[in-house]
Amino acid sequence: MMMRLANLIFFLAIAVSSRANADEMRLAVTTSFHNSGLSDVLLPQVKVDLDLDVRLIVVGTGQALKLGKAGDVDAILVHSKTAEEKFITAGYATHRREIMYNDFVLVGPKSDPADVSTTDTISEALAKILATQSLFVSRGDDSGTHRKETSLWKSLKSNPGNFPSSWYRSVGSGMGATLNAASGMNAYVLSDRASWLKFKNKGDLKLLFSGDPALFNQYAYLPLNKDKHQHINHKAAAVLEKWLVGPAAQNLIGRYKIGGEALFVPNAAP
Repeated sequence: MMMRLANLIFFLAIAVSSRANADEMRLAVTTSFHNSGLSDVLLPQVKVDLDLDVRLIVVGTGQALKLGKAGDVDAILVHSKTAEEKFITAGYATHRREIMYNDFVLVGPKSDPADVSTTDTISEALAKILATQSLFVSRGDDSGTHRKETSLWKSLKSNPGNFPSSWYRSVGSGMGATLNAASGMNAYVLSDRASWLKFKNKGDLKLLFSGDPALFNQYAYLPLNKDKHQHINHKAAAVLEKWLVGPAAQNLIGRYKIGGEALFVPNAAP
């Protein structure tokens, strides 16, 4: 009995020591990155390779940047280059490191009432939706996807803030919930390709337009500036960055597929 108790205490001590040795960091990531399922592939390998526990805070890009400004995370992984560069200029991050990319796609009803599938550019496609006032669902959450959508409307000299709710529905939700809303309404929606491929509740929706260079979608990693927030886990953020741009992570990203189709293209500079 005493021997079994001693053994139990010994193994518990090892378990506690193991947990104490594992480092932990907080990473704010976009809902589109998380919805893709890629984090379920990467994080277990991070634990194996680095003995690092990465706690994800899943939010839109705008909220991720706010968390970074407040020092509530150690790094962010987002997809809005202009906002990222402003974040760095303001001193909240030391740099941005490009990790991977995919693209945005325009999804809509199979019947395609605005006839967007016949267009050559995303501007033409959105112009047809605007002219016909076909149902369109927007994330409306200041995410990277929402910012891209807003910039595309503005390139048409149109302000989506002035669009009537009779056809333009802003739901203020993440990508998965927004796709669900579009499926329920049988409406057009702008999505990142990974979220669309992962989405199961497609209903009568299909991918109607893609391929315009304007729909390029780059993801970047930004470690926070320790001079702004001395309490952040700067060392862990740097270790994770080195791993993300290394061959192990880049190979995992490139091999991650759904239905035989890659969701992201790794493009980190070594």
